[in-house]
Amino acid sequence: MDTSVSGVGVLDKVVRVLAALEGGPLTLGELVGATGLPRASAHRLAVAAEVHGLVRRDVEGRFALGLRLVALGRSASDGLALVEVARPALEALRADTGESVQLYVRQGDQRVCLASLESPHGLRTIVRVGEALPLDRGSAGMVLRSVPTLATGGWAESVEEREAGVASVSAPVRGDAGTVRAAVSVSGPVERTSRSPGRRYGPAVVRAARAVEAASG
Repeated sequence: MDTSVSGVGVLDKVVRVLAALEGGPLTLGELVGATGLPRASAHRLAVAAEVHGLVRRDVEGRFALGLRLVALGRSASDGLALVEVARPALEALRADTGESVQLYVRQGDQRVCLASLESPHGLRTIVRVGEALPLDRGSAGMVLRSVPTLATGGWAESVEEREAGVASVSAPVRGDAGTVRAAVSVSGPVERTSRSPGRRYGPAVVRAARAVEAASG
């Protein structure tokens, strides 16, 4: 009996197809042999993955890994590298503020948390690594959308915009030509951060963002 690894059988089978193609292009028959999938299923999944650019056909019509995987791999690699160089600055920011600290990047119409360091306080903001949040709410969303409302000090703040009782302050991590690469954020309960969190944490968040820029070259 075919056992699902993730609990989502179709996804497991698509990954099986991609894994089989890691060794190079395969005919449909070879793909069936490598995956153990029924011929119809292997064909259906490979063609569906082809639509999304995860699989392509070579000049001989064989299935091969798609070029979209190159871009996805580069993005994943860049994200992991950014987390590594950003960690010292994020840890220093948490120590300075005593609040939870996050690093976000934009992904389409969402922001995704690449790194999350929790406050030592019992009452704290918790954002899980990999969690996708709305881009249109919260200070990090403002930064990643490049909304021209950053305070003079270079930070943005939000109070109970995404979640009741929570305030945040964020600053942009800029890359080449001044483009916004990521957002460094501090977040916590309003009772500690106040309703003007930027006044309290803005300079520290900006310093952390500049430190990340310097570390990432």
